[in-house]
Amino acid sequence: MVSKEKAREIVAVLSQNFSDKPALIYRTPYELLVAVMLSAQCTDARVNVVTAELFKNYDTPAKMLALSQEELEKKIFFCGLYKTKAAHILSASADILSRFGGNVPDNLKDLQSLAGVGVKTANVVFSVAFGGDAIAVDTHVFRVSNRIGLAAANNVTKTEKQLMENIDKPMWKKAHHYLIYLGRQICKAGKPHCEICPIGALCEKNIKNGK
Repeated sequence: MVSKEKAREIVAVLSQNFSDKPALIYRTPYELLVAVMLSAQCTDARVNVVTAELFKNYDTPAKMLALSQEELEKKIFFCGLYKTKAAHILSASADILSRFGGNVPDNLKDLQSLAGVGVKTANVVFSVAFGGDAIAVDTHVFRVSNRIGLAAANNVTKTEKQLMENIDKPMWKKAHHYLIYLGRQICKAGKPHCEICPIGALCEKNIKNGK
């Protein structure tokens, strides 16, 4: 795993090449929450197509609960895992109304108490919607951070802990997005495009391979 100083250098280079904003389109914390829930094992591009229609009429917890589970399933079908996602969205919406006065909670503990909201989803909503300091480790962040040396862990939990230790806290929420875009566009799972990577000279894997 790279030193804290080198991690700072990596993040600085990434900041010059990638956005610190999510690809998901949303207007409110509730829309972001639903979009992130729908993004599990689905591309952000497809989620944006689905939510563009969904949020026209169902952009609040109360409006969402006007739908039956079967009706919501049909509207989110193309995001995959639609039965589970529909059940979680409706349950979370009901909790937001009954327990939080209709507002998405702004802290990690309460966010994770909602149905279908795990650590990753809570971290995304907390950091993006409320400006909290958190790093959400999805498949891209897990793969890329361990590949380039920002972490050296075999699971998501350890990776998150190491990233929080290695990256300066004010950069946590931004670094999350940098790593996602790096993973989607360049440091891909099957064949990373190391020849065009902006941090190629800093990457631990490249260094070990003598590149």
